[in-house]
Amino acid sequence: WKLEGYLFPDTYVLSKKADPETVIKKMLGRFDQIFDEDMRSQAKAKNMSIDQVVIVASIIEREAKVENERPIMAAVYYNRLKKKMPLQVDATVLYALGKWKDKVFLKDLKVDSPYNTYKYAGLPVGPISNPGKSSLVAALNPENVNYLYYVLKKGGNGEHVFSNTYSEHMKAVSANK
Repeated sequence: WKLEGYLFPDTYVLSKKADPETVIKKMLGRFDQIFDEDMRSQAKAKNMSIDQVVIVASIIEREAKVENERPIMAAVYYNRLKKKMPLQVDATVLYALGKWKDKVFLKDLKVDSPYNTYKYAGLPVGPISNPGKSSLVAALNPENVNYLYYVLKKGGNGEHVFSNTYSEHMKAVSANK
């Protein structure tokens, strides 16, 4: 059973003698506290499994650096899924490669992995991180926008430029090299 996605990132008070099983149970218990009945009902109302919500939230967790962009990113992913477009999320490729780095190269996009959302349509087979509450909330409450693309703004503050069309996106990519 894979634990990725369900080990809730938080501060924990533990005994120095705590064994791994105790730590894992505590983290899983915290996930269950955060992903409460209200969130489970929201997922059900959206016809989503808990796993699907956690997968989307895990992608948001890796991609979003600016808090208010989380629900916008969620919208981008859902909009792309609705249109049967591949998600094409760099963080999923990096997860498939097994290493986090600042830049994804064209050769990286060819990695054969069910986590590679450039190569395989739909959601990856599992979470790519352990999402916090704000990413879980965003996955359940996407912004009501039509965006299909985003690119990191130059300047290093972690903000993105969001676009509705591919041509708008390519202009944003050129402007933010």
